Amino acid sequence: MNAAKPPSVPFHRTRSMLFVPASRPSMIAKAAGSAADAVCLDLEDAVAPDAKPAARSHVIGALRELDFGPRLRIMRINALDTPFAYRDLIDVIEAAGDRLDLVMVPKVNQATDLVFVAMLLDQIEAHQGLARPIGIEAQIETAAGLLNIREIAQATSRLAALIFGPGDYAASLQMPLTSIGEPDSHDALYPGHRWHMVMHTIVAAARANGLRCMDGPFAGLRDPAGLEQAARIARAMGFDGKQCIHPAQLASVNAIFMPTAAELRWAEEVMQVYAAAQAAGHGALAHAGRMIDAANLRLAQAILAQQNLL
Repeated sequence: MNAAKPPSVPFHRTRSMLFVPASRPSMIAKAAGSAADAVCLDLEDAVAPDAKPAARSHVIGALRELDFGPRLRIMRINALDTPFAYRDLIDVIEAAGDRLDLVMVPKVNQATDLVFVAMLLDQIEAHQGLARPIGIEAQIETAAGLLNIREIAQATSRLAALIFGPGDYAASLQMPLTSIGEPDSHDALYPGHRWHMVMHTIVAAARANGLRCMDGPFAGLRDPAGLEQAARIARAMGFDGKQCIHPAQLASVNAIFMPTAAELRWAEEVMQVYAAAQAAGHGALAHAGRMIDAANLRLAQAILAQQNLL
């Protein structure tokens, strides 16, 4: 089990990930200076088949010429069952692998999918003399991916994150869906949250293996209230952040995936109360009508870690 990531693939906090079509250089340039914690240059769904070679050149140019600042630089390759994926990896990483942080692999069905990508990265990095290994992010967006998630999460030490892909997941399960990420009439009929099982499973698999977990995008560009609700639900489930498809979504997502002032005050108070309890030789202590014990301490530490206070 990859309970902790090796130093070569550090745990980066990512509240927001902005998707950009790799076929649109002007959009890539804007994304590089955006409020996103990570920028994903998409060679898959956002690029037509005939435009794939040119899009790879745009990714190479962007990585070599643009200043992305502190933002993670991610490339989403095409699915492994297409004739494009291996060229995505070889062409881009041989030319600009020293500028790339992560490769996102879509539609991961089984652990061997990631083993293949990791082995190809091993060979390219060795050939190019790259000293810093490139990490991998796995999109869970098929029925097979969900059923094999335990093995996927342990497939390679390069793995840095699990990501929910709601659109393709719905298609894989033949679930009716009118817009990615947005509630529709089918959600209104379902007695609960339709995506709870897959989302919670992704979070659990990520946490058990020291990985980040990201929620999928929200397609409603003119529905800020819907975006906020979806992001708050994802945070309530334990996700680190959410994918975005437009810069206008970043501010809301970044704010939601940060501890609130009230949460920070509670966490700091718990730390103080628990320290006092320990000093007095107690494992638990009643405070403000509630019991404070070691479980509360761990919750408080998690909140403060999110704020980079620990």
